[in-house]
Amino acid sequence: MNKEVVKYFGLSLIIIIVDQIIKILTHIYMMPGFNGEISLVGDLFKLHYTLNPGMAMGIEIGSAYGKTFLTIFRIFAMFVIGYYMFSLIKKQSPKGLILCISMILGGAVGNVIDSTFYGIWFGNSPIDAPSAWFNGQVIDMFYLDIWEGYLPSWIPIMGDKYYSLWPIFNFADASIFVSVIFLLIFQKKYFSENEAIITQNTKVDVENN
Repeated sequence: MNKEVVKYFGLSLIIIIVDQIIKILTHIYMMPGFNGEISLVGDLFKLHYTLNPGMAMGIEIGSAYGKTFLTIFRIFAMFVIGYYMFSLIKKQSPKGLILCISMILGGAVGNVIDSTFYGIWFGNSPIDAPSAWFNGQVIDMFYLDIWEGYLPSWIPIMGDKYYSLWPIFNFADASIFVSVIFLLIFQKKYFSENEAIITQNTKVDVENN
């Protein structure tokens, strides 16, 4: 088996394992909500056991089967990402690009496991869920309590309203977020190099034929 395939899929596997260990330990040893909160860096960074029934930022899809469809879509996306990464490895695409996709894959699978199985393993699916399968709630625990309060009334449109900036996320989310940031920063470099590699490989194939 190609060493690069093992390396990058192995990284995804490590992310999945670390993510699941953190979530399981959180579930076993922490009390949900503010009562079980643990301060790591003052009031800024804490551990806070909470359940996310939907997508990022707690956004939910309407209807009783919304979460089921979301989980099935996540499973489909997981295989698409895996195939895409495999194709990038075969094409010898830029290592930075493959690394980012590997981290996204690991994070995606980590959260898919929650959505698919946690309703059964931990019994955390919502009471009104049509089935415990595919309706598990994602466990989040890293809490950045950045700021909350009212914006001054003199600020156009957004002024004189209450806002809170306190993301709660897990290791899988962090892996995806960091990867997306790097892709946005280096996208021109990564994809231009990838295009050059594809062009070079095509030229070699034509010459060999």
